[in-house]
Amino acid sequence: MNQNIRPSDRAAVVAVLNPISQAAATVTTGWINMATFASIMAILQAGALGASATVDAKLQQATDGAGTGVKDITGKAIVQLTKAGTDDDKQVVINCRADDLDIANNFTHVRLSVTVATAACLIGAVVLGFDPRYGAASDNDAATVDEIVG
Repeated sequence: MNQNIRPSDRAAVVAVLNPISQAAATVTTGWINMATFASIMAILQAGALGASATVDAKLQQATDGAGTGVKDITGKAIVQLTKAGTDDDKQVVINCRADDLDIANNFTHVRLSVTVATAACLIGAVVLGFDPRYGAASDNDAATVDEIVG
């Protein structure tokens, strides 16, 4: 391992769902072009879940940044978080490599989709892109990234 390479040279914040008390609905990140990164990691944070609430999350794929042909990526969905299952204050991680996409049918973009059902829940998410194909990962940070220190 090269000690001169900063973590932000290898990993970029490529999409987020800002922390919110999310009402029952589906929310998604923007589309991430997997031609830029070898892999991504989506991290969902669940705070307090509403009474009888559930939270589902999955990665979806499309053939372009507009979401054309959107469909789920096989094996890239979490086990449902539930209030009854005492899943308050939990985190889940979904890993995805570029070759997990339906490459044969020209799927190139990925997004995180989170569905809250029954009652509002506190959620937030970040998607990190790893090992960029060109340059430092931070060159591809989401526009919302305000500062990198060190």
